[in-house]
Amino acid sequence: MPLGHRFAFSSGIMATPPTVLADSSTAVAPIVSSVPPPGTAKFPVFPLFVAVVVGAVISALGIGAVVYYLARTGRFSIQEGAAHKVEAVGPGTTHLMALEPLLVNLSDVGGSSYLRVALTLRIADVLEGKGSKTKEENPKDDKVASDAVATVRDTTLMVLGRQTADGLLAINGKEHLKDELKKAFAEHNADLKVMDVFFTDFLVQR
Repeated sequence: MPLGHRFAFSSGIMATPPTVLADSSTAVAPIVSSVPPPGTAKFPVFPLFVAVVVGAVISALGIGAVVYYLARTGRFSIQEGAAHKVEAVGPGTTHLMALEPLLVNLSDVGGSSYLRVALTLRIADVLEGKGSKTKEENPKDDKVASDAVATVRDTTLMVLGRQTADGLLAINGKEHLKDELKKAFAEHNADLKVMDVFFTDFLVQR
């Protein structure tokens, strides 16, 4: 083939216009759906809250009605027990029993320590019957009162004879002695309800 023809053929191939690609800016935008996904639906919170509140109120009213019914019919045993308990610990009348001063040898080594003490007991009144007075307030004779004092003195001497000078002179020595006396009175003098013990004279000598 002549040289001129080959050049013309090659020029014809190069003269072919290039293919123009579509611009990305002219691409069709995707269609966005306005329907929300199934998991993003709103939950009715306010109606649920109202239902919970109404249910709680109805339950409280029901429980209150049952308690009121049991209380009215006398089947509420807790209330009855509480009433008996309050009545049992209610305030009552008391009287004082003053003992003559006592002089007691203490249980220290050597036997040279002694205690001089005078005490008064506060005793709860126990009624014999409705409208009647206690034995201590209205005894038939003096023998009843003297017997009570004698038994109390005997119990007091028994407790005091077990004490030591160091124990009585401790910071809480007197309070400890009061506790021992009340416990002994409850064991050996059950007819007398000793509520408290007062020391009107208290001297420890070594």
